Parts: sequence; structure tokens; C-alpha cells
Amino acid sequence: MEKTKTIDLRIICRKLYNERKLFLIILSATFILSCLYIISIPRTYSTQTKMAPEVESDLGNGTLNSLASVIGLDLSNMKTSDAITPLLYPDLMEDNGFVTNIFKIKIKDPQKKIETDYYHYLKDFQEKSWWLKIFSLKRNEDNDQVIANPYQLTQQQNIIAEKIRKNIIINVNSKNGVITISTTAQSPLVCKILADSVRDQLQKHITAYRTNKARTDWLYYKKLTEEAKQAYEKARQLYGSYTDANSDVVLQSYRLKQEDLENDMQLKFNAYSALNNQQQSAKARVQERTPAFTIIKGAAVPLKPTGPKRMIFVLSMLVLISIITTLIILRKDISEIFI
Repeated sequence: MEKTKTIDLRIICRKLYNERKLFLIILSATFILSCLYIISIPRTYSTQTKMAPEVESDLGNGTLNSLASVIGLDLSNMKTSDAITPLLYPDLMEDNGFVTNIFKIKIKDPQKKIETDYYHYLKDFQEKSWWLKIFSLKRNEDNDQVIANPYQLTQQQNIIAEKIRKNIIINVNSKNGVITISTTAQSPLVCKILADSVRDQLQKHITAYRTNKARTDWLYYKKLTEEAKQAYEKARQLYGSYTDANSDVVLQSYRLKQEDLENDMQLKFNAYSALNNQQQSAKARVQERTPAFTIIKGAAVPLKPTGPKRMIFVLSMLVLISIITTLIILRKDISEIFI
């Protein structure tokens, strides 16, 4: 019959108590090193802003919408005639064209006397831990903020773009379509400026996309209207000049010529009038396609830093080292139990 192995907690506690000096030394060193490490990491602040864009619904209370509601998805808020639905807005952060526009956001922090754009704020005005300052390599200081092609970035520009993707998170609630923009920065004021600016840029991007076809139609009809107006003005001047020059002439050929010019002028006026109506209609469609945005939650200046959690980090390290030290001291007892 196999002998049952037992654990005597008194012996274990005695062994650990006898090593109290070792625990004191190790935990004291861990506490000091953890404090030195976590204090040197710059603190960051976070804030959020929420908005709800107007979308075109084409489902109403149909069967598909009813089925979707069973799984908690409100398609009446999300289904649109656009190729880019609100659910795809977070993917805009993957697009270099959208991210590089964030480079130009104006940053102002009176406390630190910083006034620059977001690109140079991340490049030149970020606090770093002491080890990063020692091992960081000095990069090329060319005019890399000038972007000829957002899809062909330099190494420095790509590094800044990746930092932006980490600092800015866009989420969309699949149930109600609310867009949440979360931003992180080393300054509470910069954090708010960033959130407001990204929200405005996202609104402009959505508006530009939603109104793109309508604006194209409007510009097309505007061009045709201007050409028709010029043709009408030319025909009107020609008719006026011919009428003035031949006002006393009674020959039938001159009258027929005058009628032809008048008819041509009238045709060009009718064309101009019709195109002008089309232009005004297209202009109205631009306004109709322009979405409205409701700001549900404005970005506030955060009062407390969100990271790093210094006390939690130090306590976690002390607990972890305590467990590791205990396992090392009791390694023989543990091995006897499992062997």
C-alpha cells in the first residue's frame, strides 16, 4: 500500500521564519528597485469623447432587424446605404492617410511652454525613462514632417504613426452606433486637445465621404451652368447688336436672321435655366447628405493620471518576489511531495 505523504505546516512556517533576514533583504531590495523603476516611467493621462452620427436607415422593423435584435444588434442604427458603415470607423486608424492628418493637430501646453504640432510633440517633447534616454539613438533630423506620400513614410514618420495608433483608440458601439474616441497623452491638457481634434477630424472625414458623390454632381452641374450662361450671354449680345444695327431694315431676310438669333438666344436661355435648376438641386443634395453629429460626451481635462499604477506595481512585485523566494526556500520539500 502506497504511503500517504503529509505536509507539516509548522515545519514549513519554521523554515520560512528562519529565513526572515533573507526575506527582509530581498523584499527591501525589490521595493527600492521597483520604486526606482516605476517612478522613472512618465505618467500618462486619458480622456474620452463620445458622439453619435446621423445614419440612413433602410431596414425599419423588418424581419432581418427583428432577428438581429435577438442577439443584441440594432441594425436600424447601423445599416446605411454607404460602403463605409459606422462599424468600420475604427479601421480608419489603420489608414496612413487618416493618421498623417493627425500630425498637423496644433498642440499647446502653457504649463510646459509647448506650442507645436502633434508630430513634433511626440518627436521632441516626450518625457522618457532614464534608460531610454541612455540607449535611444539619435535619428536623422531631416525635414521628415513634410509628407509627400502618406503611404510611403520615412522610418521616423512611421514610428510617430505607430505611437499615434497607440495613443488614439476609436470604438463603435454595435448596438447604438455611439462612437467613442479615447486618447492618451503625458499632459492632461494635450489629452483633451487631442480628443477634440480627432473628433473634429473624424466628423470631417465622415462628412467628406457621405457628401462626395453629391459634391461631384454639384461641381459638374456648376461647370455646365457657367458654360451655358456664357453661351447665353454671347447669344444675347449677338442678338442685341444685330437688332440695334438693323432696327430700320425692313427686308425679310434680315427679319428672318433676327428671328433665328432670337430663337437661338431663347434656346440657350432655356438650357441655362434648366442647368441652373439642376445645379441648385445638386447643391441642396449636398446639404441633405451632410450628416449631423450629436456630442454625447465632451472631452474633459483629466485630473488624475491613468498610468502607470505605481502602488499596484510595487505591491505586485513584492508579492511575486515573495512567492518566488518561498518556492526557492521550500524547493526540497516541494520536490519530496511530488516525487
